Amino acid sequence: MALRYALIRNAASFVLLAVSCLISRLLFQEQHYQIVWRSLLLGIGQAFGITIALCCSANYTSLGWYILIMSFFHFSEFVVTSVIRPQNLSLESFLLNHSKAYGIAALISWIEYWTEFWLFPGFKNAYWISMLGLLLCIGGEVLRKTAMLTAFHNFDHLIRTRREEQHQLVTTGIYSLCRHPSYVGWFYWSIGTQIILCNPLCAVAYTFASWKFFHERVFEEEVTLLHFFGRDYVAYQSKVPTGLPFIHGYNM
Repeated sequence: MALRYALIRNAASFVLLAVSCLISRLLFQEQHYQIVWRSLLLGIGQAFGITIALCCSANYTSLGWYILIMSFFHFSEFVVTSVIRPQNLSLESFLLNHSKAYGIAALISWIEYWTEFWLFPGFKNAYWISMLGLLLCIGGEVLRKTAMLTAFHNFDHLIRTRREEQHQLVTTGIYSLCRHPSYVGWFYWSIGTQIILCNPLCAVAYTFASWKFFHERVFEEEVTLLHFFGRDYVAYQSKVPTGLPFIHGYNM
């Protein structure tokens, strides 16, 4: 009943989304329209998550936290990118369409959550486990956004194959503690989302899949960084770890 109330309560927000999208479709170019409706949807998602977490039965608290965390992550990626690299801002900056594997992983986690909720409803009420996941997500989010803001225009969602004129090697701040703080934050954030949902199978699967992804990503990225910065990056590698467990990057 409480979940139904939350759905009804947020129905007006979805109506507002539809009206706003219609207006933006008429007034703005296609690119701007796509940005507007994604932003509105993520904003409604955050409000919806807060409503479920605070106003619904305790059975759905972890679900509310999850929706809030997911919506905020993707919205904040776009916002921070608009600050540090406005010239590169695009629909991809939301990271909603990061990859097919990312979408499939999310779908599988939802299937596990609702299957276990139906079979073992009490299992999803492990408040302290969900709280641990929430703290992990918050910590990962803060670490990633701190890394993005510290690197500023040197940060990019894509691995650069050509060094830009203003591209500098950042070794201060959070980068003095680990070489890839944005990846570290995303790694633990992704695992935290499954701990919030008390998804034991996906928690293990996400850990393995995320580790494999970042192992390959760091290796590939450091090949280009060594090409860009040469001995400076070699010296940086020798002093500062990647920050990711059992991932050492590319060494010449």
